[in-house]
Amino acid sequence: MDTERHPWQPFLPEGCRLLVLGSFPPARKRWAMDFFYPNYTNDFWRICGICFHDDKLYYVDEARRTYRRNLIEQMLTERRIGLYDTATVVRRLKNTASDKDLEVVTPTDVAALLRQAPQCQAVCTTGQKATDVLCQQLAIDQQPRVGDSVPFSFEGRPMRLWRMPSSSRAYPMAVERKADFYRPMFDAITL
Repeated sequence: MDTERHPWQPFLPEGCRLLVLGSFPPARKRWAMDFFYPNYTNDFWRICGICFHDDKLYYVDEARRTYRRNLIEQMLTERRIGLYDTATVVRRLKNTASDKDLEVVTPTDVAALLRQAPQCQAVCTTGQKATDVLCQQLAIDQQPRVGDSVPFSFEGRPMRLWRMPSSSRAYPMAVERKADFYRPMFDAITL
């Protein structure tokens, strides 16, 4: 079975304060743009639209069925939000975008990412697989409940791990309700 390597470099803006980690991008055929959370049916950019602009379509280009990447990158840079995933090489056990069908061959060196972001105060995982991989890598014993956080220390730096609901439409929760979970985290870290 073939492996897939992560298609992008980490997005780490100057002064990154929050690192958002998913599991791995979907197959290229599902991309609406060449950037993180590229699947048009994924709710991540709609959640951000609600949290930052009270408009779930703020980052969505409905006419072209894609996202407004320039606005997204501007927001991430201004709010100092970094993005990457917890796996750099995976095998798809089935032909789906589901985390349960991903075998992590090579986990991301999250410690190296955090060393590149010395002002980072928190890590957010956007699904259970990402949470499991991160906790194993950084030896975090206690996983937070969905929508909550736990403290941890990284090389003497006090940090928080936030566990958010998956932004996948397969996760059975309305986008507005998901945004209710994300908003307090964004408010606490990126303002």
